[in-house]
Amino acid sequence: MAAEQTATELKKEKRKFWHHSQLDGRLLQAYHREYAYPRHGHDHYVICLIEQGVQSFTHKGTKYITPPSGLILINPGVIHTGESASEQGFQMRCLYPTMAHMQTAVRQLTSRHKTSPFFRAVRIDDPAAMFSVRTLHRALSHNGDPLEVESRFLSTLTKLINRYGELGSVERPLGKEHTAVQQAKTYLEESFDQPISLSDLAEHVALSPYYLLRVFHAEVGLPPHAYLQDVRVRRAQQLIELGRSLADIALAVGFSSQSHLTRRFKQVVGLTPGHYARQIQKNRKSLP
Repeated sequence: MAAEQTATELKKEKRKFWHHSQLDGRLLQAYHREYAYPRHGHDHYVICLIEQGVQSFTHKGTKYITPPSGLILINPGVIHTGESASEQGFQMRCLYPTMAHMQTAVRQLTSRHKTSPFFRAVRIDDPAAMFSVRTLHRALSHNGDPLEVESRFLSTLTKLINRYGELGSVERPLGKEHTAVQQAKTYLEESFDQPISLSDLAEHVALSPYYLLRVFHAEVGLPPHAYLQDVRVRRAQQLIELGRSLADIALAVGFSSQSHLTRRFKQVVGLTPGHYARQIQKNRKSLP
């Protein structure tokens, strides 16, 4: 019965389009089986991940086929189509970075101002890039933590530009930024309960956002947003041991919800917060 319901649901056309206020960017999640996008263009870039099914599109007179996990990169102003290449339809996640978004990423990557990248590869198969796009889209879909959202957005754009833009590989080499990284860590540890953006953190240590991402990850082994989540989990452990309620703890340490706390806590600790709390209580009862 469950399989029949799933098959029925997949036959329905679905399209969710929304705007992310923090980044001032748009994104789409859709399933199409019969609908076909007519010839059209955009005044922004298109970064599209095909999650399920097989999609096809025509771009500058050439037809392309996109299998699951395939990525599509379309430059502004280029006329293209989009349709299913099979009876089962296809599911996709799309991001629509503006020219300003891309110029900012290029500036962070190369120090060049008002330079827009041009993607020569329209269809790519790159597991690392696919993972970045999917993870970013999911974070944006849930209006995730400001630091995580901004970090993933900048990392994804610069990765695609660096690998597939005509600018080529132009990252400047990393320098010795131990002091700035330590200052960033201290800032995250002291302000963990507040919403923190990558721009705020970079300004605090006087580095560019993208350069901070690189040197922080190189020295700490985690990007700033992951380090912040680990700090929050450690603080949550302390509050659990003090007997605070889980709902209060989630907000007190800066998570957007108790479910968000639970997911990250289990990833880091290996137990849910509730299980951890019960173990603490059990251990206390067993003490003489």
